[in-house]
Amino acid sequence: MKIKVALVTGGLSSEAQISYKSAQTVFDALDKNKYDVYTIDVHATGWWYENSAEEEVPVDKSDFSIIDNGIKINFDIALMCIHGTPGEDGKMQGYFDLIGLPYTSCNTATSALTFNKRYTVAVAGFGGVPVAKSLLLFIDQPLSANQILGELKLPVFVKPNNGGSSFGISKVNAASELAPALEKAFKEDNQVLVEEYISGREFTVGVFKSKGVTTVLPITEIKTENEFFDFAAKYEGKSEEITPAAITASMFKDLIEAATKVYNIFNCSGVVRIDFIYNEEVQKAYLLEVNTVPGQSEASIIPQQVSAMGWSLTDFYGTIIEDSLASK
Repeated sequence: MKIKVALVTGGLSSEAQISYKSAQTVFDALDKNKYDVYTIDVHATGWWYENSAEEEVPVDKSDFSIIDNGIKINFDIALMCIHGTPGEDGKMQGYFDLIGLPYTSCNTATSALTFNKRYTVAVAGFGGVPVAKSLLLFIDQPLSANQILGELKLPVFVKPNNGGSSFGISKVNAASELAPALEKAFKEDNQVLVEEYISGREFTVGVFKSKGVTTVLPITEIKTENEFFDFAAKYEGKSEEITPAAITASMFKDLIEAATKVYNIFNCSGVVRIDFIYNEEVQKAYLLEVNTVPGQSEASIIPQQVSAMGWSLTDFYGTIIEDSLASK
């Protein structure tokens, strides 16, 4: 009997376009001899499955089932490919918990916490992980540039507090650039994080757990043509991603230990991507953010790291599914 997999994609944010690309990569890689895969598209008009006749079939939200060719399909697991809300912020995880459906991502609490960048660095800092100094701003409680720069020193990054895929992020080098950067970020979110710039090399580390064993994937160094790893750098070929990274043994050890510590602090599960800036002067890895539903598109980093580890994506996604079924 094949395992029925709901491949959940789309979402209600600007990141939906990346979610569709991730879902296509995952769909193509999944072993169809082991899994019956149904792509579920979550978007503004509802939750839908497109059948073989290219008709949109609504999902029954009482039990997350569909009717396909007159047959009711109940899923064994939800494979999460939504970047942004509601698939990365804990909302769908909470729903799946309520109906008792296993899913391939961090739990509700972890997803909600790590989706909020400010809460993430606060908890990580409390746990002893180096983080940059930052301020959290709310759209209805604005601060002036002078107030912000009285607390933080330039340059700073201005970014939406909730979300990913580098939408709405700016690097601010002068006080005159701060107001436009805040306006840009507030278009994506009603909370904005302003964070001091940390000088160093940027690394991203994939981590997953299987059968109780935490595994760190080969480390990737990000070298961008742009001033920072923005949307164009991430998805439009404006960066060089070196996997495995060419680093010293001590840097490798520091990054592995930091990534494992972050994964454990937040009680993560499934595959997570953790971003760091490594300052060689002080020999510390500073946490930037935690991505609990990392991109899986052809341009994404996790597939590169899986390949560098010598695994096929088919085996990797199969491992994630089987472990999620066993642990939930």
